[in-house]
Amino acid sequence: MDKKLPGVFVNKISKKMTNNKTVYYGGREEEKVEEVKKQNSSSKPEVQLNTKQKLNQIFKSVNYIYKMDVKITLKDKTLTKRIIGYNDHDVITFDNELIPISEIIDIEVSQKES
Repeated sequence: MDKKLPGVFVNKISKKMTNNKTVYYGGREEEKVEEVKKQNSSSKPEVQLNTKQKLNQIFKSVNYIYKMDVKITLKDKTLTKRIIGYNDHDVITFDNELIPISEIIDIEVSQKES
């Protein structure tokens, strides 16, 4: 059992490798900046979001980790609560309180006072 196994063929690399050292950008930077300015300064009317869309934005934002302080405007009063989740019908607060989504007129993230 003194057989010699055949060698493995390895192709020799004769050129210098520069993978991922350069990046190609097809446009000019000024064009990008102009396009962004046009989008920001456009006179489109602001689209009103419904309550579920606002909740989706709050919970998908990078600022949301586990709980978020929000100002909830109901039909008869305004509450400042810490919410931790929601389902199809209710918003769940940190105090284990359920607020029906159908009663919510507006919901917005509370600004932290410094």
